[in-house]
Amino acid sequence: MAHIGYFRDECVRRRGWVGEETFADLVALCQVLPGPSSTQLGIALGILRARVLGGFAFWLGFMLPSAIVLVVFAYVVEVLGGHGDLGWLEGMEVVAVPIVAAAVWDMGRSLTPDRPRLLLALGSTILAVVLPPGWGQVAAIALGGVVGALLFRALGADADRATEDRAAIRVPIRPPIAVAVLITFGCLLVALPVARQLVEWRPLEVFESFFIVASFVFGSGHVVLPLLETATVTSGWVSQQVFLAGFGMTQAVPGPIFAFAAFLGVFAIGGVQGAVVALVAIFAPSFFLLIGVLPFWDALRRRTGFRSVLTGVNAAVVGVLVAALYHPVWTSTVRSTSDFVLVLVGFAIVFVLKAPPWIAVVVLGLLGAAFHGLGLARL
Repeated sequence: MAHIGYFRDECVRRRGWVGEETFADLVALCQVLPGPSSTQLGIALGILRARVLGGFAFWLGFMLPSAIVLVVFAYVVEVLGGHGDLGWLEGMEVVAVPIVAAAVWDMGRSLTPDRPRLLLALGSTILAVVLPPGWGQVAAIALGGVVGALLFRALGADADRATEDRAAIRVPIRPPIAVAVLITFGCLLVALPVARQLVEWRPLEVFESFFIVASFVFGSGHVVLPLLETATVTSGWVSQQVFLAGFGMTQAVPGPIFAFAAFLGVFAIGGVQGAVVALVAIFAPSFFLLIGVLPFWDALRRRTGFRSVLTGVNAAVVGVLVAALYHPVWTSTVRSTSDFVLVLVGFAIVFVLKAPPWIAVVVLGLLGAAFHGLGLARL
C-alpha cells in the first residue's frame, strides 16, 4: 500500500500522467490479476505513459535497487556460511513473524469487514493448511472466487454501478496483440512444466517454478511466501534458515517483495545469472497478463457480477496469508524461548511503536546476533 501511495503522489498529483479515476481503476485491475499488485500498477502506469517499453522502464527502476541489495546479501550469506550454521541470522528469521502478522491484520480489516467474508477467510485458511503445499493456496483462491460469485453479487453490483460514469481507459495496445500475448502466456503455463520433465537443467527448473508461482499469487506480495517456500526449500535448493533470513532482509529494503527472487536465484542456480533468471521468471507473468488484459479492462470492469468474484478472492487471500503465518513462518522460526522473546520484541516494534518493517529487521538482527554470541540462541 505504501508503494501505491508513492505512485499516486508521483504519477497523479505531481506529473498528471493519469487521473484519479483511471488510477483507481488500475489499482482494482492489479488486485484482480495474479502477481505483485504494486509492481503491476507501476508497469500499467508505464504502459499508459510510454507503451510497453515504458512499462519495462517503470519495472526496472522500481525493482532493480532491491534486487541489487538482495544479491549482495546472498553473497554475504554464502561467504559467512550459507550452507552451514547461520545462528547469527536468527533474528532476521524471526522478524518474518510480526511482519506477516501485520500484513494479515491490515488486509483482514479491509478485506474481511463482515461475518460472511471472515468465515470465507477462515475456510480458506483450513484449505491452505490441510492440503499439500501449493495446491492448498490455489484451492483456497478458487473457493474464494466461487463463493464470491454465489454470495457476494450485491456487493459486486454496487461496485459496478460506481464505475458506470467513469471515462474509458485508453490503452496503447491493440486487441489482437493482447490476445496473442494471452495465448502465449497460456501456452507457457502448459509447456514449461512439460519441458521441465523432459529436460534436466537447473535454470529451466528454476524458471518454471518461479513462473508458475507468480501466475497463481493474488493480493499482497506476502502471499508468495508459502509458494516460494515450496518451490525452493522443499526442492532442496535453499535451506529453510537461509530462506527466512532472505525474506527478513527483503523487508528491510524498499521495493517489491517479489525481488526476493533475486536472493533465492543466487542459491538455486548460482551467481548473478541465477538472480536474473529468477527475477525474469517471477515478473514475466505480470507483463503477459497486463499486456493481454489492459485493452479489455474497461469493458470487463463494467460487467455485472465481476466485482463479486474479486470480493471473494480477496477474502480468500487473507486466509492464505493466515496459513502462511502458521506455516512456514511460525513453525520454522519459533523453536525456542529466545525465538519467542525476539517475536515479542518484533510485535512491540511493528504493532505498538508502529515503526516501519526495516526497523524491526535491524533491531531483531542485532538482538539475534547478540543472543548467538552469548550462547543464548535456541535456548
